[in-house]
Amino acid sequence: MRRSLLHFAVILCAGACATSVGAARGAVPPLIFPVAGAVNYYDDFGEPRGALTHQGNDLVGDRRAPVVAVEDGTIEYWTTSASAGCMLYLNGASGTMYEYIHLNNDLTVKNDNRGTCVQGVSYSVPNGAKVAAGQQIGYLGDSGDANGIHPHLHFEVHPNGKVAVSPYRYLKKASHLLVVAPPAGTMFTLKLTGTVVSADTGQVSIAVQTLAAWPSHLKQTKLNRTLVLTLPTGVPTAGAMTYDVGEKITAWTLPAPGTIEAITGQPGAITLDRALPR
Repeated sequence: MRRSLLHFAVILCAGACATSVGAARGAVPPLIFPVAGAVNYYDDFGEPRGALTHQGNDLVGDRRAPVVAVEDGTIEYWTTSASAGCMLYLNGASGTMYEYIHLNNDLTVKNDNRGTCVQGVSYSVPNGAKVAAGQQIGYLGDSGDANGIHPHLHFEVHPNGKVAVSPYRYLKKASHLLVVAPPAGTMFTLKLTGTVVSADTGQVSIAVQTLAAWPSHLKQTKLNRTLVLTLPTGVPTAGAMTYDVGEKITAWTLPAPGTIEAITGQPGAITLDRALPR
């Protein structure tokens, strides 16, 4: 492999090194959050890990949760590290390199360790694949020395492919996905349950608790996120409905393209199809 695992090296930097890293940070673009679904994390970058220091942030989530590309780039597998387990590099179009460590190696919902680092188990795209931001590239897990610990993604950011910096500030600003990007040229739909926050001419705001997406079959519970949906024109079933603030509803959306605006749920990017009171 052409690159050493920076995650497992002790990096000592001072003076000129710190200056160069600071300048390189500007190369990191706004990111898509690397896990689709609920996670817990904090800034554990630099914490002791035995004789080493932690070179990323651990995003604790559900086993086999979708792991996605944070920006456009190219995938490179790493399958031979006992410590990292199944991992990959995303060589971003910006020049930033990202490491995704401890990907899934289980074949069931339990920690069975029966899988290997292959597409369909750890990865969802081939080695060398060119991917778009928001596209699923792998599955969250506990391979390597994370075995038996709660499944999590160890995520690293390397501006200009060099020394790791804390991902935390980039993660805090990252856009969270409602759904992983669908295959190119296809659409996605959502089923939402939630409570009406506001209803104005042409749009309705819903505090969403649960979400189910097609064709990805991604489900999210306890989403606790407000979405602003556009009301369709010329469709009496939804456009003519009235919504009361505080009303609990189940809503379905019209097919939407896999744009960044739509898959991250930006206001007005998704259109309501119909809604029923719950």
